[in-house]
Amino acid sequence: MPLFFASNAIYPISIMPGWLRLLSRINPVTYQVDALRALMVAGAASAYGVGFDLSVLLVMTVLLVILGGRLCPRLVT
Repeated sequence: MPLFFASNAIYPISIMPGWLRLLSRINPVTYQVDALRALMVAGAASAYGVGFDLSVLLVMTVLLVILGGRLCPRLVT
């Protein structure tokens, strides 16, 4: 829920306080919401560009899979 709140899904980033804007810029859910809004809503434009949104999501997915792969053996034993 905190990641969803800190994205632009509920409130526009422009009305957020400065510290929450910073948090929303590093939040991958922000880019997911931006891409979905641009692809699903007729006439909506992406704030960052759909290609950039998908690139951020791909990089985050790769990093988290690598991190999970490294942590998994430690958690199983």
